Amino acid sequence: MGNALYYRTTILSNLILARYFLLTTPTHMKTKVLFLLTMLLTLSTVNAQRVTGARIGYIDMEYILENVTAYQEANTQLEAKAQRWKNEIQKKQNTIDQMKKNLSAERVLLTKELVDEREEEIEILEQELETYQQDRFGPYGSLMQQRQNMVKPIQDQVLTAVQDIAKNKRYDFVFDKSADVVMLYSAKKFDISDQVLRVINRDEKRKSREEKIRKKQSERSKFKDGENTKNPNPEAEAKKQAREEAIAEKEAAAEEKRAAREKLLEERKQKRLEEREAKKKEYEERKQQREEEREKKKKEYEE
Repeated sequence: MGNALYYRTTILSNLILARYFLLTTPTHMKTKVLFLLTMLLTLSTVNAQRVTGARIGYIDMEYILENVTAYQEANTQLEAKAQRWKNEIQKKQNTIDQMKKNLSAERVLLTKELVDEREEEIEILEQELETYQQDRFGPYGSLMQQRQNMVKPIQDQVLTAVQDIAKNKRYDFVFDKSADVVMLYSAKKFDISDQVLRVINRDEKRKSREEKIRKKQSERSKFKDGENTKNPNPEAEAKKQAREEAIAEKEAAAEEKRAAREKLLEERKQKRLEEREAKKKEYEERKQQREEEREKKKKEYEE
């Protein structure tokens, strides 16, 4: 009993030690540290299993995600959305490249003011493109956030399933093969990923059946009340309204950006015109002054 308690305590201590070293070790040394910690953890686990008969299992999160239908469908939709964003970025980049090409070809025919105006417009578009790229594909962009939101429900389901399996089948430890802890070798008999998948699929089927029953009951209720053809589906109407609001919001944002860009260009253009008029006025004043001085000297000479 004393040995069993000792080895259990050793495993927990090693897990805490492993987490500490992973958080404090520089990136370029993590591979070596992971290898050493894995060896230490493996030896401790083997000894504990010999003494106490501890049950150990592991899951492969990547394998589970690949076989969850809901995740795959959501991932396909997200990839399609990401591709649309990439196409928009490429379209914007092509527009900028064409503007640069046109400016290069027409530069010798344009005044300096027009060249400056074209270059400023290109610079503004490039800044907007960079901002758009960060908003979509940056570390805190739409793609990363939506991917995290997509994975989170599956992770919660996996955690619940693992806890149930571990409790029912008396597993002492369950590791994630695809996590940071390196597993140099893992026997297939300890892999409970398929068990987790069965639990998730069973829950999904149960939810699907409950949803179908709920819809049938709702349809029967509407039919009895004579509202199945008169009243629109509230859920569908809500989704339609949400889509329309999203489109309107997107169009308003685009219009606001376009107006801001035009306003900035107009302000800069007006400023250049004012500077040019001021210089022209100053030149005319100096010219008038010189003419007056010449006339004055001419009169003095004639007198």
